[in-house]
Amino acid sequence: MIQRETIPAFWYDGLTARRHEGAAEWDGGDNLLLLSETGASMDVALGDLVFVERGALDGSYSRKSDDGFRLVLTGSVPDALAERLPSGQKFGKWIDGLGLPKAAALFAGVSAALLAIVLTAPTWLGPRVPPSWERKIGDAMIGDMGNRLCRTPASDAALAKLVSQLDPEQPVTRVGIANIDMVNAVALPGGQVLIFDGLIQEADDPDELAGVIGHEIGHVRERHVMQALLRQFGLSVLLGGINSDIGTGIFGVAAMSYSRDAEREADEFSRQQLARSNISPEGTAEFFEYLKEEMGGGPEWASWIASHPMPDEREEAFRDAIRGDHDYTPALTSAEFAAIRDACTDDPDVEEFDFF
Repeated sequence: MIQRETIPAFWYDGLTARRHEGAAEWDGGDNLLLLSETGASMDVALGDLVFVERGALDGSYSRKSDDGFRLVLTGSVPDALAERLPSGQKFGKWIDGLGLPKAAALFAGVSAALLAIVLTAPTWLGPRVPPSWERKIGDAMIGDMGNRLCRTPASDAALAKLVSQLDPEQPVTRVGIANIDMVNAVALPGGQVLIFDGLIQEADDPDELAGVIGHEIGHVRERHVMQALLRQFGLSVLLGGINSDIGTGIFGVAAMSYSRDAEREADEFSRQQLARSNISPEGTAEFFEYLKEEMGGGPEWASWIASHPMPDEREEAFRDAIRGDHDYTPALTSAEFAAIRDACTDDPDVEEFDFF
């Protein structure tokens, strides 16, 4: 038989704001008897108590039937009674039940699984996005450019000629020139490619430009753009919540990373189409040599963590594709190449891109 225990306590009865000083008596049964110094008493069922973890009386007890009630046991609580009283949660109900080390391991496993899904699902999901949806996304991005796209009848004709040579089986890719002074090019959803004017001005010949456009067409044909958009969106949700700006602008897409395999696929497509069109890959090799000099080749191990293969690897692949004394045909005539280079200068309506 459990001896009657008396524990110093104070409480608020939930009816008045008065603080009652006294003791809680427990005889081993299902109730506590609260005895006030004024002689008032109150029975409280142990099963009706809940532990209070926040507020001024953190660590006190309330009642399921009366949230205004508070009981604080100020003396030592016998072990037998402590086992009957509700306890607080140190980390959370399910974590406390599982144990912190196991819960941490479970969380790490779930996080790794979610990350794997985010990184791999776009590979099969991207190609299944309806082309009409993808075109709308691309059109919206092009619309955001306003009058910052350069075009003249001569430049349009020269670009159309390049596209017909590099993508004859499916000439749906639209190539435009963006009045942006950066050495870059970007493939957009819906079969659109933008070449930044900074890249065009750095190109030494039309063969170099053809290799870059062929690479971007390769991203379009393999639908790498949608895969990267979905991957970027998934990571933004996983790491920091939904960001509606992810991938919605030209620079968001330009800064987006494809996988190294996707980059190699696009390079391989470019080499195949250059060979098919009888355009020399030497110009593209020169372009990657330029990138290598500008950015530095870097140590070999860096290729394992870079989103792109290293420039020297890509330069070597295009140089290896050069066929000895083969008689290649220039991608464009000098006049056609000049029309592309002068497009932003000759277009009277074009606006400069303002970064600020």
